[in-house]
Amino acid sequence: MNHDLGEFLRSRRARVRPDDVGLPVGGRRRVPGLRREELAMLAGVSVDYYMRLEQGRTPAVSDSVLDAVARVLRLDETERAHLRNLVRPTPTRRPAPQRVRPGLLRLLDMVGDVPAFVMGRRSDILASNALADAVYGFGGLSAEERNAARHTFLRPEARTFYRDWPSVAADMVAFLRLDAGRYPDDARLAALVGELSVKDETFRKLWAQHKVLEKTHGTKQLHHPLVGDLDLDYEALRPGGDPDLTLNVYTARAGSPSEERLKLLASWNASVDARGVDA
Repeated sequence: MNHDLGEFLRSRRARVRPDDVGLPVGGRRRVPGLRREELAMLAGVSVDYYMRLEQGRTPAVSDSVLDAVARVLRLDETERAHLRNLVRPTPTRRPAPQRVRPGLLRLLDMVGDVPAFVMGRRSDILASNALADAVYGFGGLSAEERNAARHTFLRPEARTFYRDWPSVAADMVAFLRLDAGRYPDDARLAALVGELSVKDETFRKLWAQHKVLEKTHGTKQLHHPLVGDLDLDYEALRPGGDPDLTLNVYTARAGSPSEERLKLLASWNASVDARGVDA
């Protein structure tokens, strides 16, 4: 965790240019972004104290110091929360298994005309409706394979399924980074990160950037092998009772080609199910 804290702070320092914070740029600089001395001065702490903070040797950092460092580094709210998690990790505990309530499962079925699924920690897909299975190909996968990160990095077809794969890949790693800050002792998450780091060079490079992101809403540009291009807006909603669950609902804009293609896929999927064939 100390290593993660230091790497996170160094990566954030590297993206802040001296002229962004009113410092002169003259002279040759050995490091990109702010030097430790400059950040310490702007945050109102000693250089020695800031160096110990980067090294994880300040167990009782005050809120005012963290706020000052975050201000200088221009951290957004998600990054600020991640910094606090790294500085003040939760006591060692094994995350409890996640369960999807029956009411959520019924809700997934009730919104069967749009793709919807429930995602948990580590980007595990815990439940999905039939149309989400038809869009993403979740159907028939094992519980271990039903994982959005593995789907993104380890399935060969993902590079063409996601028309903006580089952006999807970067966001996925950022989601996992945020999860790792919340649960630093999650052995299953560590194993997942290790597996992806070994098997995919892009994941390894993105992981080293220490970007963090909260899943909220956006647009996915997909290319489905049966119906072609789909442009879908999504909302990631947080059901009560478990802050680590998100209900992800995808919709197409009314009258768009994507809406027609989604209806076509739903109709095809329903006809396959009616014939008793595993979709």
